Amino acid sequence: MEIVHIPVLQEETIGYLAPRGRGELMVDATLGEGGHAYTFLSRFPELRIIGVDVDRDIQEIARERLKEFGDRIHFYLGWSQEFFAEFPRDIKRPDTILIDLGVSAYHYERGGRGFSFRKDEFLDMRIDRDRGPPAAELLKKLREEELADLIYRNAGERYSRRIARAIAAARVSGPITSSAVLAELVEGAVPSYYRHGPVHPATRTFQALRIAVNGELSRLPALLEGAFDVLEPGGRLGVIAFHSLEDRIVKNFFREKNKSCTCSPEEPICRCEGRRILTPLTRKPVVPTNDEIRNNSASRSAKLRVVEKILDEEGL
Repeated sequence: MEIVHIPVLQEETIGYLAPRGRGELMVDATLGEGGHAYTFLSRFPELRIIGVDVDRDIQEIARERLKEFGDRIHFYLGWSQEFFAEFPRDIKRPDTILIDLGVSAYHYERGGRGFSFRKDEFLDMRIDRDRGPPAAELLKKLREEELADLIYRNAGERYSRRIARAIAAARVSGPITSSAVLAELVEGAVPSYYRHGPVHPATRTFQALRIAVNGELSRLPALLEGAFDVLEPGGRLGVIAFHSLEDRIVKNFFREKNKSCTCSPEEPICRCEGRRILTPLTRKPVVPTNDEIRNNSASRSAKLRVVEKILDEEGL
C-alpha cells in the first residue's frame, strides 16, 4: 500500500490535541489516508477514533492503513457536517475533534479527477463523485462574468477576467474537459511575467474550481457549528486551514463563540451573564516550521487554530 499524503503540523497537532484522560474519543473529521489518525492511535493506546471521509476510494486506503488498531478505529462514509448533524445524543460525545481542511495529495497524485494542472485528466474535481456537477460542467454552463467572479472570489486571482475570457472563447469550439487544456488556456491568458513566477499561473484557477465543485466554503460554517455542538464540554477542537478564505471563516467562527455576551442582539437585557463558551488555545494560528516546509512543501500555507470548549450553548 502506497501512501502519498504527509500530514501537516503533526507534532503541533498532537501537542494541542493529545488525550488528557483515559478512554477518550476523538473524531478525525477529514480522515483522508489516515495520517493524523495513525499517529494518534500509535502514541495513545487507549484512544479511540471515528474517522470521517466522503471519498470511498481514499477511505479504503485508510481502512487498510489503520486495520492494525482493530476496534479502536471506526469509519463513517459521508460529509463531516452530515456526520455531526446525525451524531446520536445518547452515546459518548467526542473529547477531541480534528478538522484538516486540506485536500489530500492522493487526489492530486492518484485520484484521476483533474485536480492537478500537471496531468491530463478529465476535469471532475469532485471529492464525492456521487453528488453535484463536475468542474467541466461548470466551465460549460457558467457565463463569462460568472466564471470570472468565481475565480476571483474563491482564489483572489488578479487575472480572473482575462482567464474567463479565454475560457469562454475556447469553449465555442467545444467543451473544455481536460485539466491539461485548461492549464494551457490559463497560461496563455496571463501576462508573460506571471507565467514564470514561483507559483504556476493555473494554481488559483484550479483552486477556485475545486472549491466551487465541492462547496468547501459553503459547507464550512455548518461543519464548524456541528463539530462544536457535538464536542464534549472540556474538549478541544482543532482546525487546519490552507488558504485565507477558509481560515477567515474559522477565525471569525471562534471569535463569535468567544464573545463575552452570547445573547441575541434583539435581547433587551443580557441574560447569559457574560459566560464564555470557549477558550482559545492559539491566540495566533500555528504555522509550520521552515524544516517542515522544506520536507513537505504542501504544508507551507497551513494554519492550525485550537479552542477548548467550556460549556454547551444551551447550558447558558
